[in-house]
Amino acid sequence: MKETKVDPRILRTRRLLMDSFITLTFKKDFKDITIKDITDEATVNRATLYSHFNDKYDLMDAVIKEIILEKIIKSLNHHDKLNEETIVRIFLALTNFHTEVTKQLNLNTQCRRSYESFSTIIEQKIKMELEKLFYSLLLKQQAELESEVLKMGAVILSGGIYGASVDWKNNGSLSAEQYIKKALPFIVTEVNDLK
Repeated sequence: MKETKVDPRILRTRRLLMDSFITLTFKKDFKDITIKDITDEATVNRATLYSHFNDKYDLMDAVIKEIILEKIIKSLNHHDKLNEETIVRIFLALTNFHTEVTKQLNLNTQCRRSYESFSTIIEQKIKMELEKLFYSLLLKQQAELESEVLKMGAVILSGGIYGASVDWKNNGSLSAEQYIKKALPFIVTEVNDLK
């Protein structure tokens, strides 16, 4: 089946709108950003924005998914087995993300307020991606278990790893590598039982 190509102009316009939205988050709180602000920043009309996105929430969702999560997901999708190495790499990918965000937020107070306004959505999306990854890995290793049980395991692993990365960011006096090394025994016992 032939793959349809997307016109590069459409991709450029979509990216321009997302970049404009990101620029505005450095200047305003999310709740204060209007469609007019976005179209003015992108130098396009409202119809152009609406041909790509339903509203500013849809645009925010695309920014989170296509720009913020893209980096994390790329580093997560190289795993084919759930083991200690996979856990460490996932944790380090998350801590790298937190480090980058913290650097950006420390440079700009307005950005910090704006980020906080949709950080919960970012967290939910990261956890969802982690759940998908853990579920697929668990399914490969434990296909005989019920799907519901594997999904529960994926949720627990996702929440635990993400929660540990947030704890490291907020309270960590150790390097990310030292932190995960100390935390690993609590996770690995369960993961090793899957072999």
